[in-house]
Amino acid sequence: MHKHGSAMNNDPAHFLYDYLIETGISESIARYLNLIGLLLTTLIVVGILHFVIKKVIQRVSVLFARRTKTNLDDIAITNKLHRLLANVFPLLLAIELIPVVFADFDYLGGMALKFTNILAIILILNIAKSILRSLRDYLKTLPRYQDKPIDSYIQVFMIIGWIMAILTIFAIITDTSIWKFFTALGAASAVLLLLFKDSILGLVASIQVSMNDMVRIGDWITFEKYGADGDLIEISLATVKIQNFDKTITTIPTYALITDSFKNWRGMQESGGRRIKRALIIKQKNIKFLTPSEVNKLKEIQLLHDYLNLRNEKIAKYNQENNIDKSLLVNGRNLTNIGVFRKYMESYLSNHSALNKNMTMMTRQLAPTPQGIPIEVYVFSSDKRWKNYEYIMSDIFDHLLAAVTYFDLEVYELPTSIQKDGT
Repeated sequence: MHKHGSAMNNDPAHFLYDYLIETGISESIARYLNLIGLLLTTLIVVGILHFVIKKVIQRVSVLFARRTKTNLDDIAITNKLHRLLANVFPLLLAIELIPVVFADFDYLGGMALKFTNILAIILILNIAKSILRSLRDYLKTLPRYQDKPIDSYIQVFMIIGWIMAILTIFAIITDTSIWKFFTALGAASAVLLLLFKDSILGLVASIQVSMNDMVRIGDWITFEKYGADGDLIEISLATVKIQNFDKTITTIPTYALITDSFKNWRGMQESGGRRIKRALIIKQKNIKFLTPSEVNKLKEIQLLHDYLNLRNEKIAKYNQENNIDKSLLVNGRNLTNIGVFRKYMESYLSNHSALNKNMTMMTRQLAPTPQGIPIEVYVFSSDKRWKNYEYIMSDIFDHLLAAVTYFDLEVYELPTSIQKDGT
């Protein structure tokens, strides 16, 4: 809608227009030149204001950051919060000046006002994003929050913010009340639930994981279904990142933490030791009763000397009191080479300096298999570090594998013919 003649007199916004009319230029051309002049003046004023405010905020924020003890302000500067805040007042000024600049062009003024309002929404969203990121980075510097899934909660707020911003922008573009969009949103809820299914499941999982303390950043977890075995390095709204021990990264859905089974090794790391559970498989054909001469030979092993003397006395006493015919070894009570070897394993482990004596220490015979009799070691190493743990376990079984021959026993190996033929 255009204004003419005297309606424009004494109006500062039409100073250029009045001047051009006086010089003999037509009203139509004068209006457009007046618009261009006002637009350029506005851009220059807004640009100067933005430059000045940016410099002032930047200097003030740096000085403030240097004098404060907390690093929250330093993190905010890193996330460019001060630069975003410098845009607020220039944008507000531009919104206020648009009705003046486009006074003679209602349609263009409406378009410009919509455009600046959309810019304002985007700016608000970016400021909120910078604040949330600064808060996230700050909380991660605090020990009690380093193992919490902060990224998940930040992403939830950002998703809500983006949804609100998109709805508001649509409302501005279509000149529709935002409440109508919310009404339509209820009707389209099924579609939205489908689109944001993973995010919703991830949010629920993040809350449950945090409340139940199921996993923390830095936990060693094993997720066999996804081939993951390593340290948990990130929990976000949609995914969990695990750095495997070969330094590869496995990414799994966050909701898998509550829908699938996984192993968290935190209990082991917080306990007094790391479990060693491994068996030697002894050939059955070598298992036998020990003769008195064989028992005497085994007494030369220092770890068994006292045990064999004591056991020999008890067995001899029992056999004598019950008139056992010892012309056959199978009669009465006897020592066996596998039983004495198992006792030797117990004595060796109880004297091993790298094992935790306050936790379970056991050697046990498992059910016979087609390969032989498994004798299992079940103990805990005091050192839980992976490299040292593997060294301790190897040291134990190096010794036991070398010691087994002293008891006339053999460890099962796949026959050579089968290894070659594969049958």
